[in-house]
Formats: sequence, C-alpha cells, structure tokens
Amino acid sequence: MDKNNNAVELRNVEMHFNMNKEKLYSLKEYFIKFMKRELRFERFIALQDISFDIKKGDVFGILGLNGSGKSTTLKLISGILSPTKGQIKTYGTIAPLIELGAGFDMDLTARENIYLNGSVLGYSKRYMDERFDDIVEFSEMQDFLDTPMKNYSSGMVARVGFAIATMTTPDILIVDEILSVGDFHFQQKCEERINKMIDGGTTVIIVSHSIDQIERLCKNCVWLENGKIKMIGDAKEVCDAYKKS
Repeated sequence: MDKNNNAVELRNVEMHFNMNKEKLYSLKEYFIKFMKRELRFERFIALQDISFDIKKGDVFGILGLNGSGKSTTLKLISGILSPTKGQIKTYGTIAPLIELGAGFDMDLTARENIYLNGSVLGYSKRYMDERFDDIVEFSEMQDFLDTPMKNYSSGMVARVGFAIATMTTPDILIVDEILSVGDFHFQQKCEERINKMIDGGTTVIIVSHSIDQIERLCKNCVWLENGKIKMIGDAKEVCDAYKKS
C-alpha cells in the first residue's frame, strides 16, 4: 500500500494532439499529401498542467462542458492514452467503462461476444462459464443471446458491455457517461451495482453531464474548463459553483 493511500495520482499532466488543418476527402488524398510531406497540423492542447490525487475508496466526479478534457482525463488514467507531459500513477486493477461494447464483433451474437470479450480481458473459458448466467441475468438479454449484435440498439449493447465489465470487483472503476445509456430501469441497476462496489471499497471515477448524479454519487470532484482545473474539492461545493457559472 502506498504511504499516501492514493488510488490515482496525476502530476503536471498535459495532453497535446496534432489536428489536421485542412479537409481531406479520401484516404488516397491523405496518402499523397503524406508522401509529399504536405500535411499541415495544428497543435491542440486538450489538458494543461493537471495535478490532483484520488484517495482509495473515494467516489470522484469530473465536471465540465464538452471539450473541457473530461474523457481525455479518464482515458489517461485508464492507460488508453499516454500523457504528452507529466506523470500518472494508479494503484490496483482498473475497469474502464468508457466505450461499452467497443471490443465487440457486431457480426457475432451476444453469446459469442461475451466469451470473446472475456478472452480479451484475460479470463479463461472456465471462468466465463461460471459467470455466464450472471452476465445474462444482469443484462436481461436472455431472449436475444443468439441474435447478431449488429441488430441490437445502443442500449442493448450497453447492457451486455456493462454486465461483462462489472462481473468482477476492480480496485478502480472508471465510468464515462454510461449511466445515461439505456432505460431508467437499467440506469437504476447500474447505480445499484456501482454502489455495491463503493461499499466494498472500490475507488470510483465518474464523468457525467448530470450534476444531480455527481452530487448524489460523488464525495469529491474536479471541474475542468478548457483543459485546466477550474475548481476541485467537496462534490456539493464544486457542483454548486458549477451551476452558478
């Protein structure tokens, strides 16, 4: 255990992207300009000098308008992206619920995708056999198990993705807007499962456009604006300031 009892540490983190300055209408056009070294890029700074800690067992929210850097921060913490500058440390296993169903083969059935996704996550077939019924029961996809997932709605895909991603209890759970996917009944089930993880000591990091959701679930949060920290601290205090802005 680290001496500071932190689950996540960000130190002077920055994330820069090179944005193409001109419109290209085909891969062929892009390739020609690339070979001629005629591609022009503009640097976009998505995050600038971000530093904060998240304590173990905390429920931490990230607020901000579209383009403020919320999802980029989650992808950096989860390891999907590497920072341009600065350092990120995490302690324990991470389950990122960022793009539910992103690893699915939509031509396969839900049954096949459950095993495929489990294999990608490093679980054995025996392990997935033991948890298969629980995954199906939570997702409520019993009647559609052998239907290709390309015929699923986004909400149905999210049900299966969430059920797989939360079949074990991670040390750190990262949630990006997934509680807004699906019907009200499913959203309640998601919150109940997340609350059980919280009660079990899991550190939870949440991005949501719902201020009420952040206030209800989170202990602390950070408010990002144009890639910089605007405010950080008690969730209710930060949310009150955000609503007045």
